[in-house]
Amino acid sequence: MAMVAQQHRESSSGSITKHLDSSGKYVRYTAEQVEALERVYAECPKPSSLRRQQLIRECHILSNIEPKQIKVWFQNRRCREKQRKESSRLQTVNRKLSAMNKLLMEENDRLQKQVSQLVCENGYMRQQLQSVSAATTDVSCESVVTTPQHSLRDANNPAGLLPIAEETLAEFLSKATGTAVDWVPMPGMKPGPDSVGIFAISHSCSGVAARACGLVSLEPTKIAEILKDRPSWFRDCRNVEVITIFPAGNGGTVELLYTQIYAPTTLAPARDLWTLRYTTTLDNGSLVVCERSLSGNGPGPNPAAASQFVRAQMLPSGYLIRPCDGGGSIIHIVDHLNLEAWSAPEILRPLYESSKVVAQKMTIAALRYARQLAQETSGEVVYGLGRQPAVLRTFSQRLCRGFNDAINGFGDDGWSMLSSDGAEDVIVAVNSRKNLATTSIPLSSLGGILCAKASMLLQNVPPAVLVRFLREHRSEWADFNVDAFVASALKSCPYTYPGMRPTRFTGSQIIMPLGHTIEHEEMLEVIRLEGHSIGQEDAFMPRDIHLLQMCSGTDENAVGACSELVFAPIDEMFPDDAPLLPSGFRIIPLESKSGDAQDTLNAHRTLDLASSLEVGPARNSASGDMAYCYSARSVLTIAFQFPFEDNLQDNVATMARQYVRSVVSSVQRVAMAISPTGMNPTLGAKLSPGSPEAVTLSHWICQSYSYHMGTELLRADSSGDESVLKNLWQHQDAILCCSLKSLPVFIFANKAGLDMLETTLVALQDISLDKIFDEPGRKVLLSEFAKIMEQGFACLPGGICMSTMGRHISYEQAIAWKVFASSEENAVHCLAFSFINWSFV
Repeated sequence: MAMVAQQHRESSSGSITKHLDSSGKYVRYTAEQVEALERVYAECPKPSSLRRQQLIRECHILSNIEPKQIKVWFQNRRCREKQRKESSRLQTVNRKLSAMNKLLMEENDRLQKQVSQLVCENGYMRQQLQSVSAATTDVSCESVVTTPQHSLRDANNPAGLLPIAEETLAEFLSKATGTAVDWVPMPGMKPGPDSVGIFAISHSCSGVAARACGLVSLEPTKIAEILKDRPSWFRDCRNVEVITIFPAGNGGTVELLYTQIYAPTTLAPARDLWTLRYTTTLDNGSLVVCERSLSGNGPGPNPAAASQFVRAQMLPSGYLIRPCDGGGSIIHIVDHLNLEAWSAPEILRPLYESSKVVAQKMTIAALRYARQLAQETSGEVVYGLGRQPAVLRTFSQRLCRGFNDAINGFGDDGWSMLSSDGAEDVIVAVNSRKNLATTSIPLSSLGGILCAKASMLLQNVPPAVLVRFLREHRSEWADFNVDAFVASALKSCPYTYPGMRPTRFTGSQIIMPLGHTIEHEEMLEVIRLEGHSIGQEDAFMPRDIHLLQMCSGTDENAVGACSELVFAPIDEMFPDDAPLLPSGFRIIPLESKSGDAQDTLNAHRTLDLASSLEVGPARNSASGDMAYCYSARSVLTIAFQFPFEDNLQDNVATMARQYVRSVVSSVQRVAMAISPTGMNPTLGAKLSPGSPEAVTLSHWICQSYSYHMGTELLRADSSGDESVLKNLWQHQDAILCCSLKSLPVFIFANKAGLDMLETTLVALQDISLDKIFDEPGRKVLLSEFAKIMEQGFACLPGGICMSTMGRHISYEQAIAWKVFASSEENAVHCLAFSFINWSFV
C-alpha cells in the first residue's frame, strides 16, 4: 500500500512526466528534460537521427535516455500537437454551427410569425368577401408589409431628431428580426457552415430592400466601426460627410450625414442621400446602427456637380450587432432604399428597381468585408509579394475609385467635356489638374488626364464569362503599344506619344496573383506584358509593361452581381503610394436569369474548337442551345484614361476615341462569339481575324502535306469536310499552325497540340513560335527556315520544347511544311508543324 502511494506521488508531481515508448513501457522524464526537448521541438518538430544523437551528446541531462526513446517522444509530441489543432478547429466549427443554428431558428420563428399573420389576413379577407357585395366591395388589399411614409420633419432642430431616431430604431428592428418586410431567400445563396451568411431580398415593399445575417469573429464595437466607414466596403460610395453629431441616451450618438453615390454607368446620374444615423446599445447588450433619410433639401453637392446628382431616399436601414457566446458577433444587416428609378433611362430602370443588385453591392458586400477583416486579423489570409492586407485593400479601393471617377467625371473634380467629332458613341472628358484623384503625388510633367468612355447594351451575354475572357485573352482586344504609352507617360520619361521608342510586344501576358477575398469574388493581381525594343542601340533593355489589375464578378451563379475588370499601369517595384490611372470594363446585369435549365450554362464556354467537334454535324442547334439559353440584358461601360502633355491634347483625344472604338468593336465580336443563344454557327470555328474556317484550313493542311511529303497525313478513309476536320483534330501527333509574320504566332492546333502546349485554342493565339523551343531548338529552326521556304518542307531532328506551364516536352521528330491556300495559287497561308511521339519529360 505504501509502494502504491509512493508511485502516485511521483506520477502526480510536477518534476516527472511519463511518456509511453514503442514497447508499451512508460519512460519518465524530468521537468528539465522536457524543457530541453520542447526547445528542440520549437526549432525542429521532426529532427533527424543525426540531430537526435547530437542532442544527446550536447545536452547532458538527456544522456541517460536512449535515441529510440527520444524518437518516440517527438512522435508523441507531434501527435499531441496535431490533436490540439484538430480540437481547436472542431471547437471553432462547433461555435460557427451553433451560431448558424441560432440564426436559422430565429429565421424559422420569423417565418412562422409571418405565416400566422398571412393566415389571419387571409381569413379576414375571406370574411370581407362573404359579407360585402362584390359590386360594392373594394377588393384591392393593402399589404401589411408596407412601409409608412415619412411626415415632414424639422431636421435642423436637435430636440426633434431624437424621436426620429427612436422611430427609426423601432422600424429597423421590425425589418431585421420581425415581419415588417416580406423577405424571400436570395437566389443562389444557400446557408450552411461554410457560407458567409443568410441572405434575403424583399418580395413586395416600396423601394428595394435586402437583408443579411451572419457570424463575424470580431467584437461588436469593432464591427460597428468597420460598417460605419461606408466608402471602405461600398465601392459605389464616393464620400460620406458628417454634417453634425450630438450625444443621445445610453451612450449613443445621432449624426446627420450627406452621402454621394457614384453612377455605375455613363447613361445615368449619380445619387446622393441626406440621412440621420443613430447609434445606440439595447438592453440585451446588442449594438445598433440605424439610418434613414430626412425630409427637406439638406446639404447638396458642389454647384459645379449639382446637375449630376439625384436625391435618393433611404428607408429605415442599419446593422444589429449582437455579442455571441464564445466570442465574435452575430450581425443583422438591412438595406432599404428608393433609388428614384424614374430619373434613369427606361432601359436602365431594372438596375434601380432590383433588390438583388442592392443585395450584392451593399448588403452582401458589407458582411463579406467584415468577415474578410476578421480573417485577416486572425492571420488566416495569406497574400503574395510580401504585401500587407491593408495595403492590397487600399490598392483595390483606389482602382475602383479612380475608375468610378473616370466614369462619372464630376465637375468638382476638375472634369469637363470635350466637343465631339460628330459621332456620339464615345464621350471624351478632360481633367487639367496635375494630381490624380487616387494619389497625392503631383505629376508635374503632365498637362492633364483625358478619359474616353462609352456604354453599350449587351443581349444574351453572361457578364462573368465575358469578364473572364477579357482577363485571360488581353491580346484579343488590347493594343499593347497604347498600354506602353500610358505607362511611359506616368513614369515622366521622354518616350511619350507620338514619339515613343519602337517596341515589339509578344502578345503574351503573365498573371501574378497578389490576393483575393475569402470567397474569391474579387482578385487583385499584377500583369506583365512582355516587350522587346526593336532598335539596336538598346536591344537588351527590358520593355515589359506591368499592370495592377482587379477582377471581380466571375461567378455566374451570383445573381445581380456586377462584373468588373479594372487595371492601371504601375512600376515593376510599385510602391504603396504609386500613382494609378485606372481604366477598364464594367458589366452590370439588367435582368436576372430565369429557369433552372439556364443555371447549367457552361462557365468555360469560349471560342474553343473542341465544343463544336464534340457536338457533331447532326446536332440540331436550334433546340440543343435552348438548354443553355441566357435571355438577359446587361450594360457594358468602358472607360480608358490617358495622360497628355499640354501641346498634345488634341492628338491624344483623337487617338483615345479611335482606340475606344476599336475596343468596343473587339468586345462586340467577342460577345457575339460567347453568347450561348446568339452564336453564329460558323463563328465558333473561326480561328482569328483573316483566317479561314477550321474545316477549310484542315483541308489545306492535309493537301499541302500530301503535296510536299508524297504521303497522306490522315487515313485513306477520311472523306467529307467534317470527317477531315475531326480526324485531324484527333490525330495522335501534335499538329500546330503558325502565321507568317515578323513574329509568328500560333493560329491553330489539334487536340494533341493543345494538350502538349497545355493551353486552349483561343489562348493559343497569344503564344509565339520562338516561345516553345529551347535554345538548341531555335538554332535548328533558324538554320532550316530557309530550306522550308525554298523546298516547302523540312524534317527537324528530335529535341526539347516547352509548354505554356513551363514543362519540358521531348519529341522524336518534327516535320514543318508550308500550307498553301487552295483558292490562291502559290499563296502560302501559314506554316504547319507536326511533333511526332511527344511526351512530357
